[in-house]
Amino acid sequence: MNSDRVLIFDTTLRDGEQCPGASMNLREKLEIARQLARLKVDIIEAGFPIISDGDFEAVQTIATEVQGPVIAGLARCVSKDIEAAGKALLPAGERGRIHVFLATSKIHREHKLRKASEEILRLTAEGVRHAKSFVSDVEFSPEDASRTEPEFLAEVVQAAIEAGATTVNIPDTVGYAMPGQYADLISYLRTHVRDIEKAVISVHCHDDLGLAVANSLAAVQSGARQVEGTFNGIGERAGNAALEEVVMAIKTRPDVFAGLSTGIETREILKTSRLISRLSGLHVARSKAIVGENAFAHGSGIHQDGILKMRETYEIMDPQDVGWGGTDLPLTKHSGRHAMVARLEQLGLTLSEAEIVPIFTRFKELGDKKKFVYDDDLVALAGDAVAGETGAYSLEYIHVASGSSTVPTATVRIRHGGESEQDSSPGNGAVDAAMKAIDRIVKRTGHLAVYLVEAVTEGQDALGEVTLKVDFGDGRLITGKGASTDVIEASARAYVNAINRALVMQPTASGIEMPKV
Repeated sequence: MNSDRVLIFDTTLRDGEQCPGASMNLREKLEIARQLARLKVDIIEAGFPIISDGDFEAVQTIATEVQGPVIAGLARCVSKDIEAAGKALLPAGERGRIHVFLATSKIHREHKLRKASEEILRLTAEGVRHAKSFVSDVEFSPEDASRTEPEFLAEVVQAAIEAGATTVNIPDTVGYAMPGQYADLISYLRTHVRDIEKAVISVHCHDDLGLAVANSLAAVQSGARQVEGTFNGIGERAGNAALEEVVMAIKTRPDVFAGLSTGIETREILKTSRLISRLSGLHVARSKAIVGENAFAHGSGIHQDGILKMRETYEIMDPQDVGWGGTDLPLTKHSGRHAMVARLEQLGLTLSEAEIVPIFTRFKELGDKKKFVYDDDLVALAGDAVAGETGAYSLEYIHVASGSSTVPTATVRIRHGGESEQDSSPGNGAVDAAMKAIDRIVKRTGHLAVYLVEAVTEGQDALGEVTLKVDFGDGRLITGKGASTDVIEASARAYVNAINRALVMQPTASGIEMPKV
């Protein structure tokens, strides 16, 4: 590969989805994968095929429908894992990559795997060779590499390369490394592994100490030429390296990363961030670098004066370079169906005819309630369709009686399978009453763990969006989202959305540990 090119490996759909409450259905994963292709990431890790039928289907569907990036599937150094990944990736052809991993640190060898170093070396070589029988592009990750003895790590990496690995990833699995230490580890491998130039050195950093991006960039300076992470930095525990930060650091500081570049279409970054936030149910902090609401906001009078005189006085990046700035004129209730569909496509959402009909109905209803329908309003309205609500339970009607001197009571009507059912329930507040009424109809009870309301746009007529996470008794947190100018209605829609997602989501396959790579 070009030694001046840093490859971007996105694992939002695999490692990012392991964040509690962030599970996405097939349709949501496909929409994100399509946006990642528009962003021009180099590799999309679409899932862990052996873990469940849902993950297998997601990898296979993305390999079939998403063009451009390499499509990767994760596998342990176990035959059944590798075979499942190979089968799922068949539609990708030459763009398929199997990513195999095996723990190598002393603590993992002794307490998790209970295997000797010689056995680790053997399994590494066998796993890579088996993967090579399915695809030509194989990546190997020594899990917990940053806590592995450098001498042994070099042996493992060399064994992987000799077996045919085209990429060797050096994960900081538990976010333990320091930037200088991690950079030295990459340099050590470059000088102590024979034929290291035959493989791309990749890095995969976690943010347990808030150093994932710093470690990734330090590794790039030491010769790594692939960075793995997620947009918005989502992921297990404290998350992964935020790829938008990595990409913009390389672009903004050519003096530090002399001659290096990525192939990312940076003007798609903000759109990607917002799509992932909405579909995962994981909100972006206002102060988040690059994509947070305050990233380019200036409250100080001194700063504002400087910006007006010369933007570069207080902005090291042009906001428009990452997608901030001018937007198309908002739609109104007089806008037609074609205009609405065209705008949704501009925003990265491609919907079927069956999905467009209810969205357009709600679009017209919203247009009657507020003067303008903004892009964010439109994406929120489309959320139910993307979340797979079509053909499942849907909210037809809600009425709530509440006040300081009365017991809150909600009446709801739910449609399912062509039939409607109505019921009522009191509750400890209007939202609780609505959810209990829904529970009576669908005959299941959810425990509300997280409840968040925010305005989609500004103004008194703003569309309110509710994000909630519900446990329906199996320990999983299911995310639901709903939008309306009425917060109680939005809450009911979000709860119905969570019920629908719970019905279609499949739990992790029994006995298979979720990867920590």
